[in-house]
Amino acid sequence: MNKTLFVILALALSACFNANAQGLLSKKTSFTHQDTLRGSITPEREWWDLTYYHLDIKVDPENKFISGKNTIQYKVLKADSVMQIDLQSPLKITKVIQDNIELDIRHDGNAHFIKLQENQDLNTVKSLDVYYEGTPKEAVNAPWDGGISWKKDKNGNDFIASSCQGLGASVWWPCKDHMYDEVDSMLISVNVPKDLINVSNGRLRLVERIGDTKTYSWFVKNPINNYGVNINIGDYAHFSEVYDGQGGNLDMDYYVLRDNLEKAKEQFKDAPKMMKAFEHWFGQYPFYVDGFKLVEVPYLGMEHQSSVTYGNKFKNGYLGRDLSGTGWGLKFDYIIIHESGHEWFANNITNVDIADMWIHESFTTYSENLFVDYYYGKQAASEYVIGTRKNINNDRPIIGDYHVNHEGSGDMYFKGANILHTLRQLIEDDEKWRQILREMNVTFYHQTVTTKQIEDYLSEESGIDLTAFFNQYLRSVKIPTFEYSINKKALKYRWTNIVADFDMPLEVKINNENTWLKPTSEWKTLDFNSNISTFDVDIDFYVETKKL
Repeated sequence: MNKTLFVILALALSACFNANAQGLLSKKTSFTHQDTLRGSITPEREWWDLTYYHLDIKVDPENKFISGKNTIQYKVLKADSVMQIDLQSPLKITKVIQDNIELDIRHDGNAHFIKLQENQDLNTVKSLDVYYEGTPKEAVNAPWDGGISWKKDKNGNDFIASSCQGLGASVWWPCKDHMYDEVDSMLISVNVPKDLINVSNGRLRLVERIGDTKTYSWFVKNPINNYGVNINIGDYAHFSEVYDGQGGNLDMDYYVLRDNLEKAKEQFKDAPKMMKAFEHWFGQYPFYVDGFKLVEVPYLGMEHQSSVTYGNKFKNGYLGRDLSGTGWGLKFDYIIIHESGHEWFANNITNVDIADMWIHESFTTYSENLFVDYYYGKQAASEYVIGTRKNINNDRPIIGDYHVNHEGSGDMYFKGANILHTLRQLIEDDEKWRQILREMNVTFYHQTVTTKQIEDYLSEESGIDLTAFFNQYLRSVKIPTFEYSINKKALKYRWTNIVADFDMPLEVKINNENTWLKPTSEWKTLDFNSNISTFDVDIDFYVETKKL
């Protein structure tokens, strides 16, 4: 391929990827009452703590209809009598029952306020049943514009899947639809036509034949975030293996359309390779008790916990293309590696507010780089992550608006990965960096976290005050610019285009010798005994350079 054609194709691919990402990561600048109800920890949410769900539903493919109930068990944190449950139109809550009493409901858009009659005594554990039905929003461009995908496989069998990141789980089932409160465990029972199989999160507990239907019940023992819950319905074939991992024997199960079984057996060899690399970098897979699954779906894929969905056409790269333009992106299946990386960053460590979704996407995009590092070496990994910089827009900050269910810029993917790659350079010790990432998954094991917690942790563990570093890269669109001039034996340099107090050290090569500089916003001068014949800034740092 000639160089011009390659550049054109790379730019087109970048535009396509970013357009898709922006479908999920909207650029809203004004927010509504509904945004606040969805995105904030309202008084009607904060008084109770989720402990258990039993989602028990029937899926009718012919009519694209869902009906059933969600049993919600909770612990009372403080006495109250009104509970917020979320369910998005056109689905409707038909009734709510607690202790055989039907309760009154006040509807406010997609938020539904249930008036409880029973005393809600402190520290008691209660439950109620929320019945609902309807035709859920159909996914337009899953997973970015999600909902339920109602498709057919090439044999005419129904092929159905959920995807709801950002949009919210309440697009297809009633729940407490905010990231801050993960349910401790969950049973997912899905009734489908008898010739189809439903695959959900966790482990298959029971299959019941009921007339011309079957109900598949899957149990999740670990805490799980709402958007990580999924249904996947199709004419699936199943194969499996046992991986000898850091937590012992891990069941790895694969569900694909029957016609794709042989292709999957070859392509999914990337799954145990992924597990080996990520347990090296991030520590033990966080969900041994629930196993690991890859499940084929009629869209690109998503990070559903212990039930990672896959639609990458059994190709390496991103649908057969390399997002980095370096060739390294064709050494692995992008969806298997990226979406599985979310098991550590999104499912184990989960953001409290989706304004902080960079915690999910930056670390996971960076995980692709670490996969390359593990199998192909540090130089290859560097080339890969630097190659993705052409996909960065710097259109708005990576962190979004809080309390209104608003994500930051799609730059949380490629810019986020390059931020972490830059941080690795600052730490100057690859083993220390690895231990920081591993300990991070222990410190915040099965927790919801804020950006501040992650920033504070990285500052403390690295021994570097990263306050200005994160203000620069997460909260502004400015890329630090290293300005310099050379006058024979003198180097003059400074930072420009920076936030207050930004003083990141920078590694450069002067006369073929590596040197660390400590620029600030003020000019500094470094004198040498001989003329400066060569000067290069280390490209592993995500900065711009300007020679004056």
